[in-house]
Amino acid sequence: MKKIILSIISVLTLGSTLRAQEIKPEPGKQFMQITTVESVVAGGLGRSKMIITHPDGSQKESDLNNLFSMTGINFKNIKENEDNLVKTLKTYTDDGWKLEQVTSLTLSQNDSGAGGIFMMRYLLSRPDQKKGF
Repeated sequence: MKKIILSIISVLTLGSTLRAQEIKPEPGKQFMQITTVESVVAGGLGRSKMIITHPDGSQKESDLNNLFSMTGINFKNIKENEDNLVKTLKTYTDDGWKLEQVTSLTLSQNDSGAGGIFMMRYLLSRPDQKKGF
């Protein structure tokens, strides 16, 4: 099972890398990325985060809720995470950012399938705000 998951990840990574190589950065464009990492560890013991990487390389990190609690999947946490992400994306799109690409990844920690992460990367762009560029 682990080999199958690693094979799938390799194919997804290769496809994403090839696609990224095809996309030529346009002059005068800024890029930023929002990454969400949601824990799939039973009992709510995992850590979930949203990381925003700004065009200058600085990062802002905020907590997200874990997908599982002691009783199993916590749909309230999923809803709160979605609300948080949508509000964040709206803030940036209202500021002129455009969603360019979304990449997803899941990773299981062990052969039994217990634990792991669910990760999404949102690539945003907008025209460069610098004068004379």
